[in-house]
Amino acid sequence: MTSRERVRRALTFEEVDRIPIENSFGGELERRFPSDVARPPFHYPAGRSWGVENQQGWRMDIWGCVWEAGEDGVCGEVKDPPFKSDWSALRSYQPPWEVLQGADLSQVNAACAASDRFMIPMWGDLIANPFERMQHLRGSEQLYLDLAHLEPELYRLRDMVHEYFLKQVEMWAKTDVDGIHLADDWGAQRALLISPALWRQFFKPLYRDYCNVAHAHGKLVLMHSDGYIAALLPDLIEVGVNAIDSQLFCMPIEDLAEKFAGRICFWGEIDRQRLLTSGTPDEVRAAVRRVAAAFLKNKRTGIVGQCFDGKGHRPENIEAVYDEWSKV
Repeated sequence: MTSRERVRRALTFEEVDRIPIENSFGGELERRFPSDVARPPFHYPAGRSWGVENQQGWRMDIWGCVWEAGEDGVCGEVKDPPFKSDWSALRSYQPPWEVLQGADLSQVNAACAASDRFMIPMWGDLIANPFERMQHLRGSEQLYLDLAHLEPELYRLRDMVHEYFLKQVEMWAKTDVDGIHLADDWGAQRALLISPALWRQFFKPLYRDYCNVAHAHGKLVLMHSDGYIAALLPDLIEVGVNAIDSQLFCMPIEDLAEKFAGRICFWGEIDRQRLLTSGTPDEVRAAVRRVAAAFLKNKRTGIVGQCFDGKGHRPENIEAVYDEWSKV
């Protein structure tokens, strides 16, 4: 079974020979535990952006949002949203169409043909993240106030952002990649950031559109969303998300498995709030076994093993994650 077949089968709930993994750490760890997932080569022009992401200091992203990072290894915060004061700038603002128009995807199809791994563009400016982008453009606090009033300008902002991401999803869906990546963090520690009713009214149709475009081109859809998002899983399944990369340990794992195993693939992860930073390798291994016991109870499928590398994460704990998944 090739890596591509293994991941596809996991996402469509067919039995696999072993649990597929996503491992982008490189070096010895990836040599010991080769990833079943890969990212295709591509080039996006810098557009209006300057500065270096995840490095202390200031930078501007491709949408013209100015960020500050207080230390290396973190993305920082948007300090100068383009529409923070009022909506006047929205009338003349244009999304970074120049980035999509200048995107070089000429090597993507050849790379997909040459690899037996599941190919998917991941992270950075490759994802569709309308909620987060609206926060970056308006400011988080102001956007939450806007969502309480739903004035016409907010719909114009949403639709502008959505139009851009829909074009980006379509651009990638026309290549030979296997999957499309969406990402919006919708959860706080114990609840959603907005009410489920408002989410369904205002944001759910966007994700449906992305999934429809991806599926029309035969692509599977992975969505990343941090926090306590259990209330959204039925909706994400309904609109066509095939796999969810979420913070399982923020939620009741066994309850999630009981309700959703076999309906949506769970792509990682292991607790990065405590275990990866201050747990022991034995605790990390026990956490992997807990996830496996919950979700693989009836069938060996529907899971992709993965974890994030964040500030303060212990290398021995990350190694324990992949070593334990190799034994499941």
